[in-house]
Amino acid sequence: MAITLWNRRDAMRLGTAAGLGAFAAGCKRGADDEDILPPEDLMREHGALNRVLLVYEESARRLETPDLSPPFDALNGAADIIGRFIQDYHEKLEEEFLFPRFEKAGKLAELAATLREQHHAGRRLTERIRTLATPAAIASNAMAKGQLVGALRAFVRMYRPHEAREDTVLFPALREIMSHKELEKLGERFEGQEKELFGKKGFEGIVEQVARLESQLGIHDLHLFTPT
Repeated sequence: MAITLWNRRDAMRLGTAAGLGAFAAGCKRGADDEDILPPEDLMREHGALNRVLLVYEESARRLETPDLSPPFDALNGAADIIGRFIQDYHEKLEEEFLFPRFEKAGKLAELAATLREQHHAGRRLTERIRTLATPAAIASNAMAKGQLVGALRAFVRMYRPHEAREDTVLFPALREIMSHKELEKLGERFEGQEKELFGKKGFEGIVEQVARLESQLGIHDLHLFTPT
């Protein structure tokens, strides 16, 4: 009886160790870009977007502060990332590969339509920001600075709930309308386009660009956002 009990305990320990080993191996594999499925890939791109939104917010604050110089370089750099990475890549993937699938499946079609409409509105705001975020535009029009601040704040106000709804509703629901194999295949397609458009570094290169903009504005230290 004692021998049987010992064997069971030993088997349980061995089984637990094997399970932990498999879990660790899975985590290691998940660190590779090729193994990141579209929902997680799109969510991490939202993380980069959120950091650009911080650049927009800090730029708006400086534009509204009389004794601070308008941060045109950082602001145009941020608008460029929004245009190239978020709107011309990230959103195009959603519009081409995600929204039609939901509409065809008859699931979250109304949400997909709203998200698509907000993409169009975001592109209009980006063009407005690029037009107004120049010394010449500010100097030639007394109202331009206020209009630029308004466009920045409107962009941030729309995209915070926009990306939150995608992260908590749309992206998780992809697993209900696509198989794991289909998601893997789509992930490979996303990865290929990312490398083709943004080079070998891909997403990591975009994050480095965002970090440089944060440094330009002095908002790179995460500790600065801790309440005192």
